[in-house]
Amino acid sequence: MLFSHISDTHLGLTQYGLEERENDIYDAFNEAIDTSIRDHVSFVIFAGDIFHVPNPSGTAIIQMANALRRLKENSIDSFFVLGEHDISRIRSTPIPYVYHNLKFSRYIGDGIPFVHKDVFLAGFDKMRKNEITKFAEKFTELDRVAQKHKGHKILVMHQGISEINQFASELSSSDLPRNFTYYAMGHLHDRVEKNFSHLGGPLVYPGSIEMTTSEGIKETQKGFYEVDISAQEPHSSWIKLDTRQQLSVKTEFENLANTINDVLEKIAKYTKKPIVELKISGNEIKTEIVQTYLGRLVPHTLHCTWKITQKVNDESSVLDERPASIDNELLRLAITHLGSEKIARFAIWEMLPVLAAGKIDEANQMIVENFEQFKRAKK
Repeated sequence: MLFSHISDTHLGLTQYGLEERENDIYDAFNEAIDTSIRDHVSFVIFAGDIFHVPNPSGTAIIQMANALRRLKENSIDSFFVLGEHDISRIRSTPIPYVYHNLKFSRYIGDGIPFVHKDVFLAGFDKMRKNEITKFAEKFTELDRVAQKHKGHKILVMHQGISEINQFASELSSSDLPRNFTYYAMGHLHDRVEKNFSHLGGPLVYPGSIEMTTSEGIKETQKGFYEVDISAQEPHSSWIKLDTRQQLSVKTEFENLANTINDVLEKIAKYTKKPIVELKISGNEIKTEIVQTYLGRLVPHTLHCTWKITQKVNDESSVLDERPASIDNELLRLAITHLGSEKIARFAIWEMLPVLAAGKIDEANQMIVENFEQFKRAKK
C-alpha cells in the first residue's frame, strides 16, 4: 500500500505581489496530485497549512476542490489536519471543513482515531504553546488504543519538534505518542526525516511544496513523500517537484560585473525565469553602479533583489535590501520614520507588494504572524 504525504501547500500565497508566484504554487500542488494519481497511491495526507490565509481567494478554494475531485475520481481517499494558516483567530469555520462536509476529503484533526483499509489513523490540528498541557492526557489515551492495532499506525500533526527546530517548536519528540509507525508532520518548511529510538517509526516533514516568504531566497529542492507501507517498516520515497529556481549569490562590489556574467550563464539553462538575490560587500559601494550592472540581469529574472552585507554604521549590519528597481531613498526614509531597519524591510519588501495587489487578508495574516514571532522572541 502506498500513500502520499503532502504538507504546507499555502495555496493562494502571492509572493512579492506577483501572480506568477501564486501560479507557481498551484503548479507544484497539481504536480504532486498528478504524481500521486499516476503512482496509484491508496490515499493522500495533507498535514496542514493547506491555504496561506484562513479566508483564501476563490481561486485557491477551487484549486483545492479540483484536486480533491480528481483524487476521488481515481478512487483515492484523502485526509487533512489544519495548520495555523488555516485557522482564523476570530470565531469562524475553517474553509477546509467544506471539503469534509461535501465528502471530498476527511478531516482528522480532532484526535479521534479510526481505521482505514487496516491503517490506524489519527491527527491533531496545530496547537499553540499554551494549549500543549491539555493534550498530554489525549496523547496517553491515543497511545494506549494505537498499541492494540496490529497494522500500520499513522499520526498526522502540524507541529514543530524541538529536537529538529528549537525556534519553531511547541513539543519535543518525547511528548508524542510512542506506538505509531509513521509520524506525518507539517509546519517546518524544510524536508526532514528522523528516527527516534523511543518512537515506533520515522518522524517526517516533507517541507513546503514551494518557497514561501518566510524562507527567504535560497537554492533548495521542494517536494513531497510517497510512503510504501506494504512491509512491516514504512519506506519513504522523496518526490521532487518542478519548482522555480532561486539563487542567492554573495559577491564583492569590485567583482560584481563578473558575478552577474556568471549568474546570467547559469540561469540561461532554466526553463522559468528565476528569483535572484545578490549579497554585495565591499568598500564604498555605489548604488548607481549596482543599478547599472543589475540592468543586465533584471530582464532575465522574475524577481531580483540585492542587499549590502557589510557593516554600514554602528547600529546596523545590513542597511540596504531591496528589489533592484526600487530607489535607495525609499528604504532610508522608511528606516528614519519607523525607527527600525527590520520593520522598514518588512513594510517595504513584504507588506507593500501584497497591499499593492489588493491582498488585504494576506497582509493581515502577515502582520499577525510577525506579531507572534515578536512575542516568541520576547519570551
